[in-house]
Amino acid sequence: MRSGTKLLLATTIFWSAPVLAQQAPTTLSGGPTVADPAKWPKAASEGLIDTATEKRVSDLLAKMTLEQKVGQMIQGDIASVKPEDLRKYPLGSILAGGNSPPLSGNDRAPQADWVATARAFRAVAMEPHPGSVTIPLIFGVDAVHGNNNVIGAVIFPHNIGLGAANDPALIRRLGEATAAETAATGPDWAFGPTLAVPQDDRWGRSYEGYSEDPAIVRSFAGEMVRGLQGEPTTTGRIQKGKVAASAKHFLGDGGTFNGVDQGDTRVSEDELIAIHSAGYPNAVEAGALTVMASYNSWNGVKMHGNKSLLTDVLKGRMGFQGFVVGDWNGHGQIPGCTPTDCAATFNAGLDMAMAPDSWKGLFDSTVKHVKAGTIPMARVDDAVRRILRVKVKLGLFDPARPLEGKAGVLGSPEHRAIAREAAAKSLVLLKNNGVLPVKASAKVLVTGPGADSMGMQTGGWTLSWQGDGNGNELFPNGETIFAGVKKAVEAAGGTATLSPDGTFTAQPDVAIVVFGEQPYAEMRGDVRTLEFQPGDKQALGLLKKLKNAGVPVVSVFLSGRPLWTNPEINASDAFVAAWLPGSEGGGVADVLVGDAAGKPRTDFKGRLSFSWPKTAGQFTLNKGKPGYDPLFPLGYGLTYAKGGAVPALSEEAGIDPSLGNTSTYFAKGVTPAPFSFATDSRITRTTVDGPQTQEGAQQLVWPSGPATLRIGGGDLDLSREANGDLSLQISYRVDRAPAGKVRLSMEGGTNKGSIDATSLFTGQTGTWRNAKVFLKCYQQNGVDLAKVLVPLVIEASGPFGLSIADVRIVSDPNNSVCPGAKP
Repeated sequence: MRSGTKLLLATTIFWSAPVLAQQAPTTLSGGPTVADPAKWPKAASEGLIDTATEKRVSDLLAKMTLEQKVGQMIQGDIASVKPEDLRKYPLGSILAGGNSPPLSGNDRAPQADWVATARAFRAVAMEPHPGSVTIPLIFGVDAVHGNNNVIGAVIFPHNIGLGAANDPALIRRLGEATAAETAATGPDWAFGPTLAVPQDDRWGRSYEGYSEDPAIVRSFAGEMVRGLQGEPTTTGRIQKGKVAASAKHFLGDGGTFNGVDQGDTRVSEDELIAIHSAGYPNAVEAGALTVMASYNSWNGVKMHGNKSLLTDVLKGRMGFQGFVVGDWNGHGQIPGCTPTDCAATFNAGLDMAMAPDSWKGLFDSTVKHVKAGTIPMARVDDAVRRILRVKVKLGLFDPARPLEGKAGVLGSPEHRAIAREAAAKSLVLLKNNGVLPVKASAKVLVTGPGADSMGMQTGGWTLSWQGDGNGNELFPNGETIFAGVKKAVEAAGGTATLSPDGTFTAQPDVAIVVFGEQPYAEMRGDVRTLEFQPGDKQALGLLKKLKNAGVPVVSVFLSGRPLWTNPEINASDAFVAAWLPGSEGGGVADVLVGDAAGKPRTDFKGRLSFSWPKTAGQFTLNKGKPGYDPLFPLGYGLTYAKGGAVPALSEEAGIDPSLGNTSTYFAKGVTPAPFSFATDSRITRTTVDGPQTQEGAQQLVWPSGPATLRIGGGDLDLSREANGDLSLQISYRVDRAPAGKVRLSMEGGTNKGSIDATSLFTGQTGTWRNAKVFLKCYQQNGVDLAKVLVPLVIEASGPFGLSIADVRIVSDPNNSVCPGAKP
C-alpha cells in the first residue's frame, strides 16, 4: 500500500473516531490538572512594587466602597456599555472588541472617533462621587499587529512573519511604534504579545504565534513587552507614549487538541512548562503589567478556573505582581458558571473578568457573592490592589496624555519604515530556479487575488475581528504589493502591469503571482487539512496558464500558517512564503525586485519559524517530535547568496480534501465537498445566473403546501462560533414573495427549534441581497449547534420563489440580525 494512501485512511479514521496515531499530539488519560509550582521556573516582576505606590494604593483601597471594588474587577465592551452607565456601575475597565465601533457607530473609524470615545468614558468615570474616591478607567484594545482597529494606523506583519524574521531588536522597535499609535487614539492597554507556541497548524490562531519553537517565543517575549511599556522601572507610561502590555493567553493555547480553538491542551506538566510557558518568565521579568487567561483547558480543566496555574504558579512561583484579565466571557465556560455569575473564576485568581456584554449581571452577582462570603474580601482586595497598582504605574491618575489626538503619529514615516523592514525580513524563499531577483528594467506582470489587496496582505484582526470587507481605500497609509513592485520597477525604467486574472497582450518577461488564504481569525480559521484550496485550485490554474504561455512565474504566497502547496511550488519558478506582511507592500518589493541589471538590492533574511508540511496531513509537524519529516524544516530559507533548486515534489496530498471545508456551503453554483444540495421532490430547481457568476445560482420554486430545502454534509460544531458572534450569510433573491411562513433551521443532534425568517423574504422581489443571521439566534430558538449535519434548512409553508447564490459563515455583527426577535 502506498504511503499516501495509508495517511488518507488514518486521517479518515481520525475524523470519525477521532484518532490519528501518526500525527496526534501527546495525549493523556486522566493527566494532571493541578500544577506543582516547584517544577516551574522562577521569575519576578520588575519595577511594579515600591513603597510609594503601595501606600497610594492602600490609601485608595481604604476609601473605596464594595461596589467600587467589584467594579474594578469587571470589564465591559463599548458595544454594550455607554459612558452614562458608569454613573451606576463603576467599572474598572472598558475594551473595544475586534468588531466594536467607537461611539460614533462607524466600525471603520479614524483617529478622532476613537479619541472622542476614550474621552467620553473617562469623563464620566472621573466625575466626583460624594463619600468615595474616583478611579480612572483602563481602556484595552486588540492592538496585536499595530493599532489595527484604526483607519490610518500602520499594520505590522502578523507574529508568524515576525518569527521568520527572528530579530528581537526589531520586535522591540515594533512594540514602541505600536504603543505610540495606540496611545494616540485613546486606549492605554494593548492585548499583546501573544506568547502561544502553536503545535497544530490547523489552529486558526497559528499566525498569532511567533513560532512552533519555544526558544524563538522566549527571545521575543520580553522585547515586545519592553517595546510597549518601556523598561520595567518606567513611570508615567502614558505620558511617555507607552501602553500596558498583556502577555497572553496563559496557558497552553497553542497546544489545543486537534487544532480546535478554545479546546483542551492534553500534555504532561513537563511539556506544558517546556513548550507552552516558554515566554512567560521573560515577560514577567520585563515588567508585564497584565496577563490574559486562556480559553483553553489543561487536561480538561478550564484555565479561567485553574487556581494552581493562575495563583500558585503565575503569581506565586513566577512572582507576577500585575493583574490577570480574562478573555471574552471566558469565565462563563467554567462548569457551574455563566457569563453573568462566576465566583469560581475570581477565587481561582482572575483579577478582572472580561464581561463584554454580561458586565451588568456579573457586577450584581459578584457583589452578592462578596457579601455572602462566597468570594472572600481578602481575594477582592488582592485583585483590586493589583489593578490599582497597574493604573498607578501606567500613569492613569495623571490626566496628561501628550500623544492622544496628536496628528502625524498614526502612519508616521518612522513607523512605516519599521513595518517595511519587518515585511522584508519576514519573507522566506522556498524555491528559486534563477528567476529572482526580478530585473527592475523588466516588463513585469503582477497578478493573483492578493496582488492589489490590502485585505489579504493584512489578514485577520485588521479593522475588524476576522479582517472581512477591508478595501484598499481603508489603508491611507499603506501600500499593496503591486504598488510596491510598480514603484521599484518604474524607478529603473521597467514596467509593471496589474492583471487580476493573468491575461496580457504584450508578452511579459516575468509574472509575480500573489495568492493565498483569505482573511480569518479564531474559530473561523480552524481547518481540518493543511491543503491549500482543497478541491478548488484557482491559484494553481493561474500559475499553469502563465507557465503554458512561456512566462516565468514568481509565486508570493500569503498565509497565516504553513500549508501543503506542492502543486503550486511545482508550477512556480520561484516560491516565496510572505505570510501576512501587513500594510507595507513595498517591503516585499524591496527583496523581490533587484536593480536594472538584476542584482539583489536586499537579500532574503527570513527563515521558517514553522516547519513546512510534506503532506496535507502533517498537522503537528514540530521539530523534536518523533517521525519529524517535513518538506522544509524549521530554520529553512534560501538566499540570493546561497540559493538552491527544489526538485519536483509529490502532488499526492495524503488526505481527503473535503475535510478542509467547514464554513462554505454553497458558492458559484455548486455545493463544495463535503456538502450537498437536496430538496423535497415537490420543489422545482433550475440553474440561473448569480449576482456575479454566470450559472452561479439555484432557483427554487415551492409548491402549495410545506416543502424543505437542505444543504447538508460534514459534521460540524458551531457552538463556539455562536459565542463569537459569527453569522450564517445567505446571498439570495426573492422571485416570488412567500404565501406563508418561511423558517430557517439546522439539523443534527438534539435539534428542537427553528427561526421564523419570513421577514427576510418579504418586500422587494427580483433583487439580490444578503441576509446575515447570527448563529446565536439559532441557539436561542432551540437549534442544537453542537452537532450540525445540515447547516442550511429552509422550510416554506406555501408557494414561494427563491434563488440562492452563496451560503457561508461570516463575521459581520454590525450588519447581522435575529429575524423574528423582539426589538
